[in-house]
Formats: sequence, C-alpha cells, structure tokens
Amino acid sequence: MHAPSVYDFRKKPIFYGPVSDVIPSSPVFEMYPMGFMTISTYLQMAGFKTRIVNIAGLMLADEKFDAEERIRKLDADVYFIDLHWMPHAHGALELAKIVKRHHPNARTEFGGFTSSYFYDELIRRPEVDLVMRGDTTEIPTVKMMEALSKGEDLSSVPNLVWKDAGGKVHDNGLTYVQEDLDNIVFDYGVMIKNVMRTMDVTGSLPWYGWDKVPLTSVFTVRGCTVNCAECGGSNSANKRVCCRSHPAFRSPEKLAEDMEGISNYMKAPIFIVGDIRQAGQGYCDRFLKAAKERRIDNHVVVELFNGASAEHFSNIDRTFEGGWSIEFSPDSFDESVRLALGKGYTNEAIEKTLPNAFRNGCSRFDLFFMTGLPQQTRESAMQTAADAKHLWDIVDKDDGLFIYDSPFAPFVDPGSRAFEEPEKWGYKLRARTLEDHRRLLDSPSWKHVLSYETVWMDRDQIADTSYDAAIVLTNAERDSGRIDDAAADERNDRTEVARGIMYRIDDILRIEDPEERDSKLWDIKEEGVRMMNNTITDKNDLDWTSGSIWRNVPRIGAGLIKSLIHGRH
Repeated sequence: MHAPSVYDFRKKPIFYGPVSDVIPSSPVFEMYPMGFMTISTYLQMAGFKTRIVNIAGLMLADEKFDAEERIRKLDADVYFIDLHWMPHAHGALELAKIVKRHHPNARTEFGGFTSSYFYDELIRRPEVDLVMRGDTTEIPTVKMMEALSKGEDLSSVPNLVWKDAGGKVHDNGLTYVQEDLDNIVFDYGVMIKNVMRTMDVTGSLPWYGWDKVPLTSVFTVRGCTVNCAECGGSNSANKRVCCRSHPAFRSPEKLAEDMEGISNYMKAPIFIVGDIRQAGQGYCDRFLKAAKERRIDNHVVVELFNGASAEHFSNIDRTFEGGWSIEFSPDSFDESVRLALGKGYTNEAIEKTLPNAFRNGCSRFDLFFMTGLPQQTRESAMQTAADAKHLWDIVDKDDGLFIYDSPFAPFVDPGSRAFEEPEKWGYKLRARTLEDHRRLLDSPSWKHVLSYETVWMDRDQIADTSYDAAIVLTNAERDSGRIDDAAADERNDRTEVARGIMYRIDDILRIEDPEERDSKLWDIKEEGVRMMNNTITDKNDLDWTSGSIWRNVPRIGAGLIKSLIHGRH
C-alpha cells in the first residue's frame, strides 16, 4: 500500500505550496516507488498473491473515498507499506495503525530508503512488525514470505528487522546487497495484470492522472557514482543506508530489453533513470547499440549528471526513433553553490550543452534549479532565476527549453552528507528523528514543514526567495518571447496568491486560542486546495505528449500475449 504524505490530508487545513511543482505527482506525493512492481513480480513468481493499492491516489481521485473502509475490506497476511521518501513519514504510519486496528493478526512490513535509515526507531513503534532494509530486497522478501507461510522462524531472512511473538526485536543485519541488477525483473505487465485481476484501475496507477498522461521508467543503476551533498541517493548515502560499497548497474543489453518490454505494452515516454554515462563510455555505447537494434519507437527521456558533447547527443538521436528529451539538474547557476553541492562542472559546460542538444535532435530540455542550498544567499538564488534569460537566449526561440526553479523542500534527505554533517554544509536542522519529521508534516503550511534553514537564509527568507525567484523566472520567460503577457501575468498572480496564503497562515498561527486558530485555518483550505498543483510553475509543462493508456489497449493486449509466450509473470 502507498500512503499519502499526510493522512488524512482531506480533513486537515494544509497549504502545500510549491513543494511538488517540479515532479509528476501532487504534493500528496501519491507516486509509489518502482519497487512495488519488482517485489510483486518476484512474489508472484514464487507463488504468492499480491496486490498494489495506491491509497493516496484513490484519495485524490475521490474526496468521498473511505480509505479506512477499503483497508478493512482487504485480506492479506502481510501489508507492505512503503516508507521510501521522507515526506511519507506521517501517512505511512497512519496506514499501519489502520491495518493493525482492522487486521490485528496480520503483519505490517515497512521498506524503502527512509525505512532503512530509521529502521531501529521504526521497529519500536507498536504498529510496525517488520522492516526490510536495503535497496535490492526482492529475494529477501520472498524468503520472508516463504518462512511466514511455513510458520518458520525469521532469523535466517537477510536484511530483516522483526518482532517475535513476544514483541522482542531481532535485527538480522543488512547482508544481502546485489552486485548488479541483471536478475531484477522490471515488468509493467505486473501493474496491468493487477488491474485486470482486481478491476481497480485508479488504485493500481503509479500516481493520480497517470492513465491520462503516462510516463514509464527504466533503471540503469541502484546507487550512484556521484556524491551530491544534499542527496539521499548519493554514493555516500547508499554506503551508509544500504551498505552499498559501489553502484549496482543494469547491463546495457538488459536495460534495452526493459525498454522494449515497455514498448510492447504501450507507446508512453520512457524515462531512463541515471546518466547512461555513469558506468563509462563503453557502457553508454553498448546500451545505445542494443537499444537501436530494438527500434524502440517510444519517446525517451535521458538524464544528465554533467555537461554533454554534441557527439553524445548525436548518438542518442540516431538511436531513438520516437524522439528524445533531456533532464538536467544543475540546481544553481552559481558555480560556488554547485561546487559546494559536489557538482564540479562549470557554467560554460551548461551553456555548451544546451545548443549541443538542440542541434542534434533534442525535442525538449528540462533544466532544474533550487532555493535553499549550501553557500546560497538570497542574491545568488535571485541571480540564478535571472540567468534563465541568458540560457533561453543562447538557444533558438523554438527550441523546447523549460527552466524550473523551486524550493529545496521539504526535508534534507536522511543519509545525505548534509544531513549527517549539517554544520559543515551550513544547515540548521529542525528534524533528526523519524518522529521529528512526522510531526513537521502535520504543519498547516509548507514553510513550517521545512526541516531546515541555512546560515545564509532562514525559513522565512527561503520561502520568500522561492516566490520572488519564481516571478523573476516567469518574467525572464516572457522577456525571451516564450510566453505571452497573459500567461506570465496569470502565473505571477498565482505566485502572489500563494505567498499571501502563506502569510495569512503565519498570522493565524500566532492566535493563541486553538478553536479560533483552527477555524481560521479551515476558512482558507479551499483556496489552498485550488493552488495545490500549480503554485509557481505551469505543471502541465512537465507532461510529455503521449496518448492515454486507453489508446494503448491493442498494444497492451499484444504485449500480454508476448508475456505469456515468454513465460513472464
């Protein structure tokens, strides 16, 4: 089961702000991790029945949806709840409480990156029975289910932290860490078959609205070669949390095979997670060769972790028949800020990369900046937003360059270098434990959820600078001739309305009487909900052109037949 960030967000006066403006899902963070599909695949191959239920997505789709009643009607021996991303610290635990209330004899299991970091605190909560640590837990999960189904002791299951019948905690140690990803089965057919078996389309979707504008993904790697200070998926974070001494790569040929598998089911864009150059140029060349041989006609989205040459883009263009796009996150156009983060490439590298991409067939290029970073002053953040005009001017007006600027929010990732040594990176943290983060999530305004401030900007400055930078960025886009006055004015007006809501909440929180305070917070909830998805950006810009999954029904049928022929589950 996948939880909303906060349960029940529909019954709380929460103003989310721009915390999810640059990701596909809403600020409820209803996107479940890919591990749902891979773990389900392994369990089904071992003979176990599984079901994916995106509780968060169902709650978004229908304001009258009764989440507790749905959970009550479910029937399972183990209820797995992901706590992968830190923003689910509230909702995930609340779902576990509901499970234990209605299914006291069933077990609740937690897994994911955040679960792996806070496993000791998590297992001591009464609503949690099992915690699976690590980032390649497909086989350990099967071993756990086999032991449970036979009534055997769980002490031989790697990576598992568990309670026995008497409530005593046992930690089996994190010993299972796969060296590569070639044995992992990535099959979107699992989700499709889940829908067919349960007739629950909405509850199976990766995020709300995915059926209308689907985006799929394949993974080059678990772990990372780079070490960005603020990232919970960095090299050092993976060592600390997952005992991963080095990245585990999917072989180039297997990666191309994964893309072909998706293409068999649907003509939706495919996002390649991880820079395809991470494992070296030889890996990149082998992958592009294998992908070209499969003649994949889906649109493909490629990540960059640093600048890229014209030759690199030319090779990509010759490979993907359905077109391709780029995602690149320099985070700041201030080289000193980027260097502090651990991103050592220059502004010149960015400036060369943009025309290199568009001159070699790139259809769109998404560039992401953030506010609230090490060494970043207000002036630096504002200058990065202003520099967008320069970046738009070095490519043609018709080139699809999209630039985004959002707050680094809501939390500093546990396990990251910035979290482990906050003073070194200039952070002042307001949350260290799982419970600290859970409590922050129950705050009425995104600014009050922020777990940090920096020595360069406090929370008020980070929030205000985020809105100010958004206005500067919008005006730069207008000055570059990419949006008209009406679109720019509408976006700037929304930004100011959002800022006004934030200020009003600040004033309301100063009211001492709790009943009056809650009443006034509820008075602005509806306005906050209207602002939920497009606060400082036009979130529709994030969508790639693709047909709904319903237009893919013939291809899905053919893909399922191929799956049966090849013996996939």
